[in-house]
Amino acid sequence: MSSTPTVLTATSRTETGKAVAHLRQAGKIPAVVFGHGLESIPVTLDAHEFDRLRRTIHSNSIISLEIDGKDKRRVMVHGIHIDPRHRHLLHVDLFALKSGEEVTVEIPLHTTGEAYAATKLGGTLLHTVDRVRVRALPEMLPEGLEVSVESLVDFDAAIHLRDVALPEGVTLLSDPDEVVAKVIPQRAIEEPVVVAEEPVAEAEAEAGEAKASTES
Repeated sequence: MSSTPTVLTATSRTETGKAVAHLRQAGKIPAVVFGHGLESIPVTLDAHEFDRLRRTIHSNSIISLEIDGKDKRRVMVHGIHIDPRHRHLLHVDLFALKSGEEVTVEIPLHTTGEAYAATKLGGTLLHTVDRVRVRALPEMLPEGLEVSVESLVDFDAAIHLRDVALPEGVTLLSDPDEVVAKVIPQRAIEEPVVVAEEPVAEAEAEAGEAKASTES
């Protein structure tokens, strides 16, 4: 389940549009807090603090946002906008959570164990799904899901999303019939055999030279 909320400080702002350029130059990041039934709140984050925080949280981490040292809200990072050229943070979207309201997020899916068909039969394990879409109360969201591949004992076996065990209170939204993992057999690649053939004209010419040499 989600751990204790991480604390992030913010200050309210009035600058919008191009006027926020000077904030970035001062080491700040413009952000907006929004949510269902909530009027958007423009705020400013410390660039260094947020950059350090985002390297330690996952996609569904709950953050305790403190605005102007008094207004505390539980939020999740909804989107991070980055300058594609210079890789600088440009803007952050923070989704405000409401008590008792479920949220929809994508969480990572990891495989565990060994697949017999891969380790003993020489097949190749294909892990085709690495994220899954779920819905739950924020405090019920797991950091990720794990699925064992030990049931893949032959090349006909497959693991589907419906086979993944979900924690209580978590609803799967992705296609349950989607294949998560399977093992495929190795296929020998036969290289074509190239037979060098002499051009007919050259072969006839060489034969004619040999015959002339013999007759002489």
